[in-house]
Amino acid sequence: MMKKHLFVLLALLALVSCKEVKFQPRPALPLVHVLAADSTGTARLVAQSGTRGGEGSIAIIGDPEAAILLARRFQGSDHVDNIDGRPQRDSLPDFAGETFDVVMDACNAPYDRFWESARNLADTLRQNVLDSLREIAVLNAVNAWDSLCWRSVTDAEPLLRKQRAKMLIFTSAMQARWGVFDVDTLQQLCGGNCPVLSPVHSMLDQAYAAGARSLAVWTSRNVRDSGAWQEVFGQKGYADAHLTVLAPESALDIRTELRNLLRQYRETGRVLDALLIDSYTADLSPLRSELDLIHHEGTDENAAFQAMLSPDFFLVDPLSSLVGTTYALMRERHMFSHQIAWPAIHYYETAVSDEGAALLVETSASYAINTYVPNRY
Repeated sequence: MMKKHLFVLLALLALVSCKEVKFQPRPALPLVHVLAADSTGTARLVAQSGTRGGEGSIAIIGDPEAAILLARRFQGSDHVDNIDGRPQRDSLPDFAGETFDVVMDACNAPYDRFWESARNLADTLRQNVLDSLREIAVLNAVNAWDSLCWRSVTDAEPLLRKQRAKMLIFTSAMQARWGVFDVDTLQQLCGGNCPVLSPVHSMLDQAYAAGARSLAVWTSRNVRDSGAWQEVFGQKGYADAHLTVLAPESALDIRTELRNLLRQYRETGRVLDALLIDSYTADLSPLRSELDLIHHEGTDENAAFQAMLSPDFFLVDPLSSLVGTTYALMRERHMFSHQIAWPAIHYYETAVSDEGAALLVETSASYAINTYVPNRY
């Protein structure tokens, strides 16, 4: 298949190239209003989203590798009692009976390429590129809410049926800034009520709820410079909290990268309560091992790091955070299917028709795994 790439309020201080970053409110995309005006088609579809209780799937949308890894984490999760929600295993998957639709956005991911393309453009051209990223989120949401999908990019019309999504999870920090707002606005205009989650919202809320007030994010250079985390944090209105976004130089050993990040954070002069790791593939075991070493090996640098890390310092990762947030939200809103069955995963890949329309094509599990995560399973 030929893939086509679609290149299509609070002010706060954050450590991003040592400059102040300011954000302005923005209107919804014209596409949102066009779709909302389609009362016999898309608007009716959106209006029904999130209104069917436990019926429907949980759509995971984004970079294929991240979406697959998150779906597999959901499938294997057993951390709570399914009867009363207590935090203890009961040998029954936490999401028993649920269906996860993995929307692998092969056409557009990784999304930080949009910032890479836009960062040096004039304001209007840069906005056009980033608006295309917002449009992608809206179109992927609509395809997730639809009950039809394509069998092949060569089909003249969708021929396959799938479940409609009752919840959307966008895996990318970039779409947390460029996309989630527009998807929510479309729902507000149409009367839909489908929860929309992102790792940025989930991880920030988790850290803040746990008492962390000095937060650091470990992410890539492009995501750091885009201001994605900083804007969402600003919208949260945490007046008593600080956020520092860091992108340490890559190294052969993740332990070395961690130390580079801690050195950068020391320059803020603040105690660090929580480190949010913006990666679905990071191995937390060596990070925890290195943190343990810092607390027990008596070197001058380790002593300085110990003084910088709060007694209750903790790590937050997107996989665990999104699984926990999703479970709590579904329990609160009575969204579980209540079926006794192993959680199911269905795989879909974005594509573009010859006419330029965004399509969702069903794929097999073997294709998805072998194409995007062959060395992990």
